[in-house]
Amino acid sequence: TAFLHGELEEDILMSQPEGFVVPGKEKYACSLKKSLYGLKQSPRQWYKRFDSFMVEHGFDRSPYDCCVYHSKVEDGSYIYLLLYVDDML
Repeated sequence: TAFLHGELEEDILMSQPEGFVVPGKEKYACSLKKSLYGLKQSPRQWYKRFDSFMVEHGFDRSPYDCCVYHSKVEDGSYIYLLLYVDDML
């Protein structure tokens, strides 16, 4: 469900889903406001939203791997967050 939280930057239209077709408007299309699983843009849009959230909360992105975030805690220790697709460690 992570990919459902991405914000789309472009206009994407799709046909009305089966079972949700509006009678009398069968030829109308739906304009997507959020990404859907299966769209080519979904992983990228989710990552961009995740990245901005992490940076806003004081984490730095590794210059060597864009899926590694780190933050130094007040006691001098570090927090590392590793991202793999939509799972975190």
